[in-house]
Amino acid sequence: MATILTILPEGFEELEAVAPIDLWRRAGFKVILASLGSRKLVTGKNRIAIEAETTVGGVPPEATYDVLFLPGGPGVEHLRSSPEVREIIGRQVAAGKFIAAICAAPLVLKDAGLLVGRRYTAHPSTETELNEIIAEEPVVVHGGVVTSRGAGTAIEMALRIIELLKDAEKASEIALSICAKTAS
Repeated sequence: MATILTILPEGFEELEAVAPIDLWRRAGFKVILASLGSRKLVTGKNRIAIEAETTVGGVPPEATYDVLFLPGGPGVEHLRSSPEVREIIGRQVAAGKFIAAICAAPLVLKDAGLLVGRRYTAHPSTETELNEIIAEEPVVVHGGVVTSRGAGTAIEMALRIIELLKDAEKASEIALSICAKTAS
């Protein structure tokens, strides 16, 4: 069973987190929600609170996941300043596992040096720091890094990750069940 660690900072963009979590669980993946703060209850940008299973501090120090997922929103600043997030990213890279970031979260990947020489996309608001965004693609996969534009592309990104971890048939089955276009 594929495992996905989703890190939720205060101020995360709810749609960018909840839509992928929902679809990945429909695909049978184990999705672990980790609060970046000391409390498990995390409040998003639009004041929707989600209870995580653990905190980032409770993530085993040797653990890697099939995907590390970072949602966007104003909470990205917390992700960018977190040494624990940088450490988890480093473990993922060393293990050759996927890292996914949506909206402004690719800024965290930039800080980690993961976007150099890679194709990527991100929210238009990040263009002053991310000047090589591929704006015409809602989801970009390159070298173990999955990036996506924003809340409106969250379902497509989630389906693409289902394709990567399982197969296109499962992604298509889930897309049809929610009346969405397939990822490819």
